[in-house]
Amino acid sequence: MVTGASSGIGRAAARFFAAQGASVVMMARREGHLRTLAGEIADDGGRVAVAVGDVTRPDDVRRAVTTAVDVFGGLDAAFNNAGWGTLGTALHETDDALYDQIMDVNVRGVWNCLKQQIPVMLEQESGGSIVNTCSTAGAFATGVLAPYVAAKHAVLGLTRAAAAEYGARGIRVNALMVGTTRTELIEQALEKVPELESAAGARAVIKRMADPLEVARAAGWLCSDQSSFVTGGAVPVDGGCSAV
Repeated sequence: MVTGASSGIGRAAARFFAAQGASVVMMARREGHLRTLAGEIADDGGRVAVAVGDVTRPDDVRRAVTTAVDVFGGLDAAFNNAGWGTLGTALHETDDALYDQIMDVNVRGVWNCLKQQIPVMLEQESGGSIVNTCSTAGAFATGVLAPYVAAKHAVLGLTRAAAAEYGARGIRVNALMVGTTRTELIEQALEKVPELESAAGARAVIKRMADPLEVARAAGWLCSDQSSFVTGGAVPVDGGCSAV
């Protein structure tokens, strides 16, 4: 199950997981984008199902998890990738409604997914693996992004709490600490503030933004048995931002 699958990291992950042989349930709000991507994956021989919905709505998430069970027989792995943020605004100038929206998508979205995914995985002898998209903002503050920083710190907290609670019952939970990635949202930001490109490159030791596929590959590793002894982790996919 991949959330935020209609673009960016989620789109790349859906393609990558399917290419690796996984049966993929894609969840996002934009049905047209999902249907087009599903057709492309199917044409390449992949197994895919679409679950249109909003991660902030528990019933939508429940339907996506149910789709995985009904169509493919279970839920072995989940990549809770959907997130949202805005260009920086000073904390004291941030509208309360904007704060609520950022917290709702990033934190409640992950909460809703964990609430629906974990019971299904507990019923399976094989357990499961869950990966939550966090951010370098979940480890340290950057710029004027107080609500986003708070939200991503909360995502990391939820990840670690779930890992501690369910590790003995066969469920691994990890977070990807993602650096600036060339997604649709970032491209839109670059149109408004072109200097973000050089700023993002300056923060990374590798001196560039990530490609969505690079993040998807890391998520794939955490979802697979190749990372069988990794849980509660905050895995950096940030081009070295956290190293300096």
